[in-house]
Amino acid sequence: MAIPFTRALVTGTEHENVKQALEDGSIGGTGVFGRQCQQWMEQLSPSSRVFLTTSGTSALIFAALLADIQPGDEVIVPSYTYVATVNAFLMRGATCVYVDVEKSTMNLDPALLEAAITPKTRAIVPVHYASIACDMTTIMAVAKRHKLIVIEDAASSLTSAYKGKPLGSIGHIGCFSFHATKNFTAGGQGGAIMVNDPNLLARAEVIYENGTNRRQLARGEVSRYEMLDLGANFYMSEVSAACLAGQLVMAEHVSARRRQLWEVYYARLKGLAVAGHVELPRVPDHCVHNGNIFWFKTRTRSIRDTFIRFMKDAGIVVLFHFTPLHSSVFGEKTGRFSGLDRHTTVESEKLVRLPLYYDMTDEEQRTVLHHIERFFEEDEKVS
Repeated sequence: MAIPFTRALVTGTEHENVKQALEDGSIGGTGVFGRQCQQWMEQLSPSSRVFLTTSGTSALIFAALLADIQPGDEVIVPSYTYVATVNAFLMRGATCVYVDVEKSTMNLDPALLEAAITPKTRAIVPVHYASIACDMTTIMAVAKRHKLIVIEDAASSLTSAYKGKPLGSIGHIGCFSFHATKNFTAGGQGGAIMVNDPNLLARAEVIYENGTNRRQLARGEVSRYEMLDLGANFYMSEVSAACLAGQLVMAEHVSARRRQLWEVYYARLKGLAVAGHVELPRVPDHCVHNGNIFWFKTRTRSIRDTFIRFMKDAGIVVLFHFTPLHSSVFGEKTGRFSGLDRHTTVESEKLVRLPLYYDMTDEEQRTVLHHIERFFEEDEKVS
């Protein structure tokens, strides 16, 4: 049987919710379902405020505006991330300063931050790869010391945590995606920004309202409507929110099932790791992930590419992931790599992701594992 890499979550509530949204007539945004999603996310971090957006990309663009990134500023990011992470800051005229990743997690290596900071540095953007948290204790300490803003790219990390705190709620700003490939989707596209610094909230409201004081006017705080700042229409539509709302109610159940599938992969592949065929991801003791991605690394890129073809021939879709941004033509023009690239390139070339989705059956997973074990049975097949 053919096994896809991913399948968008459908809980069964979406059709009825969308029907209700359409019948209610107010589908432009901030309706009943939008408020439900916002309130659900704010319960994770009661001191934060959440604004729903059209995508994870627009959440990052919103964050770059809110952080007041200016031309000539420098933003520290991992090169091993999706292009949306850096595009948001490049649009503001910033230079991206790339730092190497940790080999065992593929997250930004916080030990390299100090060396990357210059008088032009404005922000640090940690990306929680595969929903496993970066070392936020060190990152926040460095940021505080140098008076930098921290914007968490928590695109795939809703319901994940670091030392008991939800990812996206630790930095000054957190960004989420509800794309079809994430654990929860707003009908294929969607996102959210979590504002954790109260000093940023008033400006966030203005930016969210196309740069106007619309919200303040509605609350009777001002007497006239006017433009105050840059802004844009970031609103998630009520139809998208209707899709998302029913999924969030099931969030812990969905994440638990995905973590269960993740753990089965890890347990079954541990023997291959001990034998030296693969390297498995490390989950630090203080991290709780949501099972968004299961990855492992082969010994070489050639083995990985051969493995991908082998699985494709068996009707199973497995994929590599990001190509380091600093080595791309545009990345070279718009940024620089700080220090040595010890892990980013070489480790990314060995990484492969396995099928994982909420309604993946145990039989489907056993089939994937069977073919993985077949591939690695004889050493000469992968030499």
